[in-house]
Amino acid sequence: MESLRPRTRTHWLVIVACLLVSLFCLVYPIYVIRPFRSQGIRELAAALLVMRFRTIVTAVCALFAMVAAVRYWREQPRRGKRASAIAAVVFVCAFAALSRVNVYELMFHPLGSPAFESARESQLDKDEKVIAIEVNRVARAYPIRGLSYHHIVNDTVGDVPIVATY
Repeated sequence: MESLRPRTRTHWLVIVACLLVSLFCLVYPIYVIRPFRSQGIRELAAALLVMRFRTIVTAVCALFAMVAAVRYWREQPRRGKRASAIAAVVFVCAFAALSRVNVYELMFHPLGSPAFESARESQLDKDEKVIAIEVNRVARAYPIRGLSYHHIVNDTVGDVPIVATY
């Protein structure tokens, strides 16, 4: 029975490693790229790299965790330890599924029908930054302060559909 212990421990370590890697792949980009937080060049590059490969990495982690859990289940006689292994695998699979969701698409909704007023009537500060556009002699300005939540404005300017974003 003692010869099973190192293999059982190895299977458990694989499950825990997969859990930690999949959690990192899910949380790190969200932490780095969250709104209104300055990012360093290296950490942003690292977060974008994680986002690029996290779907495949978390899928591989889920697969490895499931295989390790099956082997752990066969070798571990204690129900509590078996249950904890299965719970960890469920979390790995959940992290893999959640890593496919772009939380920023959920957070920021495009502003669909913006309201406008003349420049004289506007309450903008003189130093307010805007995104300005002119199409077919029709001009519009979108204040950055207003775009900071939505990030996208769908509009029609001079009979031309546009998307203003920054």
